[in-house]
Amino acid sequence: MASSKGYLDFILEQLSELDDISYRAMMGEYIIYYRGKVVGGIYDDRFLVKPTKSAVAMMPNANMELPYDGEKEMLLVDDVENKEFLRELLDKIYVELPAPKKKK
Repeated sequence: MASSKGYLDFILEQLSELDDISYRAMMGEYIIYYRGKVVGGIYDDRFLVKPTKSAVAMMPNANMELPYDGEKEMLLVDDVENKEFLRELLDKIYVELPAPKKKK
């Protein structure tokens, strides 16, 4: 099942307090970037983020789910209604992720 553009638009609105949020469509799903780093994505109308230490600490009871077959598990974000929580979550995830690889 592919994700809907409506759900993408909802998540982008929830993340609108953050600067430099972008996305890329990929096979019916959406990869979410924050300041150039992949922080998560929308898969089957679920907002999943990378399971960094801070993300796990902020969501200790979150389910680990597969975005799609063959991919590593990610954390399901249940509290998508809370803009302040999402801002803090992505800020903390961003700090823990490595810099994007330079394209040749």
